[in-house]
Amino acid sequence: MTYIALIAVAAVVLLELTDLVPRSSVGGPLTLALIYVLAMLAAGLQEAWSERRGVLGWIVSIVAAVVGGFLAVGFAGMAMESLLSRLDLGGSLASTRHPLLFVLSAGMMLLALLGSWIGLKIVNRFR
Repeated sequence: MTYIALIAVAAVVLLELTDLVPRSSVGGPLTLALIYVLAMLAAGLQEAWSERRGVLGWIVSIVAAVVGGFLAVGFAGMAMESLLSRLDLGGSLASTRHPLLFVLSAGMMLLALLGSWIGLKIVNRFR
């Protein structure tokens, strides 16, 4: 799981640093969402593989990781939005390229993976 987190955080930060995330209102968030989903899937697949699950276990692990990750992203997004509304940055983070953009991008990825991990732990408790 540590390797997945390191690779996912590096991918998000590198995409932001190299300006490969589109600045449109649809393309940028969808690009980041794709990276979040791939990281959540990797977490679910890694857990199913390492625990030698059956077919149903693979499906449950993947669903639990994705649902847990999206719940975490939803809650973290609300928290970060309230935090950003209190800061006066002179525009959006994407347009100003404020250094907080890179910190929040890495933080959101880590929180998404934390949500995936918590979802997997909850499901494993009931097995």
